[in-house]
Amino acid sequence: MYTSGTTGKPKGILHTTGGYLTGTSYTHWSVFDLKDDDVYWCTADVGWVTGHSYMAYGPLANGATQVMYEGTPEKGRWWQIIQDYKVSIFYTAPTAIRTFMKQGREIPDGYDLSSLRLLGSVGEPINPEAYMWYREVIGGERCPIVDTWWQTETGQILISPLPGVTAGKPGSAMKALPGVAIDVVNDEAESVGKGNGGYLVVREPWPAMLRTLWGDDQRFKDTYWSRWEGLYFAGDGAKLDEDGDIWLLGRVDDVMNVSGHRLSTTEIESALVSHPKVAEAAVVGAADDMTGQAVCAFVILRDSAGDGGEDIVEELRRHVAKEIGAIAKPRQIMVVPELPKTRSGKIMRRLLKDVAEHREVGDVTTLADSTVMDLIKGKEGSAASED
Repeated sequence: MYTSGTTGKPKGILHTTGGYLTGTSYTHWSVFDLKDDDVYWCTADVGWVTGHSYMAYGPLANGATQVMYEGTPEKGRWWQIIQDYKVSIFYTAPTAIRTFMKQGREIPDGYDLSSLRLLGSVGEPINPEAYMWYREVIGGERCPIVDTWWQTETGQILISPLPGVTAGKPGSAMKALPGVAIDVVNDEAESVGKGNGGYLVVREPWPAMLRTLWGDDQRFKDTYWSRWEGLYFAGDGAKLDEDGDIWLLGRVDDVMNVSGHRLSTTEIESALVSHPKVAEAAVVGAADDMTGQAVCAFVILRDSAGDGGEDIVEELRRHVAKEIGAIAKPRQIMVVPELPKTRSGKIMRRLLKDVAEHREVGDVTTLADSTVMDLIKGKEGSAASED
């Protein structure tokens, strides 16, 4: 199963039949609280690992009744499917949720979504603003949300709230599943403890773990096992809150160093999305002679916010400063019609970094729509910068 290649040459992840099937079937049953009368719907592309693990393998091994749908989420289409087929468990990505937020709640409000009893999120950390919209508008404030963390490499969900067991927090993946040994460590591989951040690692094997990279055992060792002996390094940063619950910060590559301050792109993106005019945001760190790296943001406005101009850009810069601090205020904000995403819904920030640093845009072959970069390049001159 090839990863999407957001940071370079795609890697062929080798899974084994028994362990993969065990991990996916168990987690599908436990995380989604599967019952005999449920109608389950995962909106993922079947060619992505979420489609493999939580459409083909887990649900079918568990004998689940499920909806499969191919096509773009046109306005109202998904909510009509939930209404018509009485879907009770719904599993989708934050990028889709933010798209629906952009369109406004009056569209889902026009459908009967009362059959839903559990909602899931997958693909990237979900912004608290999107989490609450998902819970209130789609879930009718009655459905628990399982915010799941895992990877193509892990094969199965490793971190998630368990419905009826874990009290959720908007934006937190909460706890490792039973039997999964997750830790957050510092550069010396020491556990950072509650209230601190570091690197997300797995200390012990799990059923659906990858066995190697297809045709390249050495790259497998170098990529996942070379940083600390005996620890699987996921490549993600995370922090533990005062309760010991896990908050994913995104790829370690996406942590910026601005004038000596370490800033998470996820944190700044969440601040931008918390503004009522913003539907979606992506943040990258661009080289800067003064500060080492500077915060550069790309935002999609909600339909109700208009086209945007210098006024909204300055308003958003002030909003980030208020939410996080002046150090996080973006050097520039570009209002764009769309963001570059893979078929799995992940934002390809390396392409946005190319734009922010005025370089030739790199390989776009793994994008769901490669024309998006032309639209963004066309908007390049419209970004407002700090004086």
